Order: sequence, then C-alpha cells, then structure tokens
Amino acid sequence: MATDVLDEVKNNETGSAEDYAAIRSKSSVFYPVFERKSDLKHQTHYCPGCGHGVAHKLIAEALEDLGLQDKTIFVSPVGCSVFGYYYFDVGNVQVAHGRAPAAATGLKRACPDKIVISYQGDGDLAAIGTAEIVHAANRGENISVFFLNNGIYGMTGGQMAPTTLVGEKSTTSPFGRRPGNEGFPIHMAEMLSTLQAPVYVERVALGDNKNIMRARRAVRKALELQRDGAGFTFVEILSPCPTIWGKDPIAARKWVLEKMAPEFPLNVFRDRKEPLPAGSAPPQKSIAEVLGIGESNREAKLEPAQKRPFHNLTINIAGFGGQGVLLLGQLLAEMGTEDNLEVSWLPSYGPEMRSGSAHCIVALSRERIGSPLTSSPDVLIAMNEISLRKFASQVPASGLILYNGRTLPTDFPTPEAQVCCIPASEIADRLGSAKAANIVMMGAMLEETGCFEPAAAARFLKAKVKNPALLQIDLQAIVAGSDAVDHQGGLGPVSQPDGFA
Repeated sequence: MATDVLDEVKNNETGSAEDYAAIRSKSSVFYPVFERKSDLKHQTHYCPGCGHGVAHKLIAEALEDLGLQDKTIFVSPVGCSVFGYYYFDVGNVQVAHGRAPAAATGLKRACPDKIVISYQGDGDLAAIGTAEIVHAANRGENISVFFLNNGIYGMTGGQMAPTTLVGEKSTTSPFGRRPGNEGFPIHMAEMLSTLQAPVYVERVALGDNKNIMRARRAVRKALELQRDGAGFTFVEILSPCPTIWGKDPIAARKWVLEKMAPEFPLNVFRDRKEPLPAGSAPPQKSIAEVLGIGESNREAKLEPAQKRPFHNLTINIAGFGGQGVLLLGQLLAEMGTEDNLEVSWLPSYGPEMRSGSAHCIVALSRERIGSPLTSSPDVLIAMNEISLRKFASQVPASGLILYNGRTLPTDFPTPEAQVCCIPASEIADRLGSAKAANIVMMGAMLEETGCFEPAAAARFLKAKVKNPALLQIDLQAIVAGSDAVDHQGGLGPVSQPDGFA
C-alpha cells in the first residue's frame, strides 16, 4: 500500500481512480501469484472475513516500508498459517506444530543479521507450543512473534483452544467451556509480560478500521525493535474466524470487540525503554567454532575425500541400548562432516535406557542427500543377533554385513551380501572396556569400506575423546577391528589378532 497516497485520500474526501488503485494494490512482499492452487492463483486459501489475510497485509506492508524484505525469514507452523510460504516472497521455513519459536531461535542465532518472524495461531502457540514460546521469551531471543488469537482451532474443525471464551461451545466442548472442567482462557500477552526479558508486548484487534490501524503500528514497531537489536517482541492479534464461529464477516468483527476484547483487554503490556543489561545477549559463534573445526583442530582433519573410492555410502548400525549404536553413528557422521562430505544421521530407539532396541542410519555422500532414510543400506553393522535377523535381508548382494559374533547363527540362511563375523564384544572385553565394542566394529568397517583411513579416524578420536585411558582403548579397538577383518577366514571362527590370544 502506498502510505502517502492513503494519507492524501484520507485527508480529502475524493481521490482519483489511480489513487484508489494504489491503495488496493498488493505489497511487493507478496508473490505476484499464489501457486498453491493452479485455478486460484490470485487469492489466498483463507475464508472470507478471516483475520489472517489482514494480518498478512500488515506484516507485508511493514516489511516493505522498512526495506526488510530481502532480510526476512518467515517461520510458519501447522494451522491456518501453515501456507505462509505460498504468499510471502521472503525466506520461508515451515515447522512442526508449536515449534516455531524454537526454530526461529536457531535461525536467528545462526543468522543474527536477518529479521526472523514467528507467525502462529492460538491452538499452535498457546497449546502444543506453550513451552517453546515461554522459553524463547524468557531468553529474550531477538525475534518477532505475531500471535493470531481467534479463540478456536480453525483449520481442524473447531475444537476448543486454550483461548476459547468461558461458555463458548466447540466440537470438544459441546456444553460450553466450563472453568471447573476445561479451565479458564489463557492470557498469553499478560503471561509473557511477567517475564523480565521481553522488550515489547502488545495486544491489538482486527475488529474495525481504527483498531486495524493500531495493529498496523504494533506490527511495524515489533519489526523495528528487532531490526535495532532490542530483543523479544510479541504482538497478540485478536482475529475473527467467521466460518468456524458460524457468523458473517461483519458480525464476526463486531464479536472480536464486543466479546473477545473484554476477556483479552487491548493494551501495551511491555514497552521497555531502557536497554537490556550489557552482556545479556546469547553469545554468537560461527558454525566452525560450534563444531570445533577451527584452526585449533586442524590436525584432526581426515584424509581428502577424493582419495577414497566411494561416491556415497549408507550404513545401518543396529543393536540394543548400551552398545554405543547411536554414538558410533554420530562419530561416523562427524568424521564425514569434517571431511567436507554431505552427511545425515537418523536415530531410532525405544524408551528403555538399556537393553531396548536401537538403530541409526548414517549417509555419507559427495552429493546432497535427498532423504536420511534408506530401505537397502550398503552396510549393516549388527551388534546383536536380533538386529542381524531384522535387517540383514535389507542389504543388497553388493553390500556388507558386519556381525558382532564369531559365526552366524546356525539356523540363519547365508545372505547374498558379503558377511564378516567380528567378535567385537569379546575383543573389547580383552582390551579392558566392553564400551569399546562399537569402536572395534568401526575399525572393521573402515578396513572393509575404505570410507576413512584408520589413521585419520585415530586422529579424530584423539581430538574427540578427553579421557586418556578410554582414548587408549579406543585407539587399540580401531586396530583390533581392522586386524580382525584381515585375519578372518570366511564365515568360520575368527582368528584373533595379535595381543588378543
């Protein structure tokens, strides 16, 4: 919207057709067409009279006026706001239900020069996402949160929300909300304003033109404060939901002011004038510093990737809790990261701390990885018999199975894939620590696949393991695993490497 033209038209009762066209024009922050539906590229998915469209317009105009479009990351969670990435021509990240403040925190810390917006509804922010929003506010993250409160779950059929008014019926409160049964409505603006860190908290409403202009100012102020590095800003926007409320758009707007506003007073709850105490902002570190791959750790770098034959490699590591299954996967993924490979690590485990099943899939590649999942891993590291029986059939004939045992079980059919039986647990016990069985298997895998040089893996462990005694055992375990492969003869008993007799 051209603000100067709007002011001129407001001051004069008449205006040219061009003036009114400028007022009705779409902000350049929006895409020219909306690709969500091929036959409706010039309209949003929102219902007639919905407040989301108005809120979108206010945010887009503020970003355009402030020149922030190319610096903005818009975080859309689940709910009616989920399709924000079809409308805003900015950086877009779509996240799980309620997790927008957590994702926005990571984005802002990784990109402190960007404007990060968390755009959420009441079922998202005040229900499943309560912890995320409270802790992001309490940390004073320098993000802007726009909270659309319409008192109902709009997208999924009209269930009661944390902000549904007392007495109001919904699909999950057919007798009306009763404080003794469903509790009272949650007042998010008041709750967050009790915390010390937020710098700006205001509640506005989309009930009439006067209040919409007030909401416009609040949105702009929140973004200006973030731009200036002030800290956490939060704007709660009371919004109509005509379809789920069962009202026409005009009546729904009146209901916002006549019914919602008395329960959720329109007010500025926090407008911090003084700056936050010096040194209170979270420290900003580069990704290299966080991962520990800076100059001080240069000696831990692995051998250049081009020296190794593989193009991409998927590894399934499986066993039970306590065998270091997930840790082995993490080590391989981190080694790949330091070697400038594309990596992924996908863990899967049960609720038991020990003895429960666990496995993880690691992908190492010179190209971008499309999915961390694989149904036919190149390598299976089976730390126990249950895992062998569960996953061996997935390994193709060209693949490799490393089994923690002297021989395959007698009733186990010989797989098409190459099999190496390595008594890793026995070897680790003789080295002095049962915890090293996973490192023994690492040594065996490195010997068979050549994905990393054993010497380079040893240098990596020296930089990673701080306990000298455990480090010594791990270094021996890599050599022992490699030697066990060399000494192994087929699928029979494994000849023990030197020092393990």
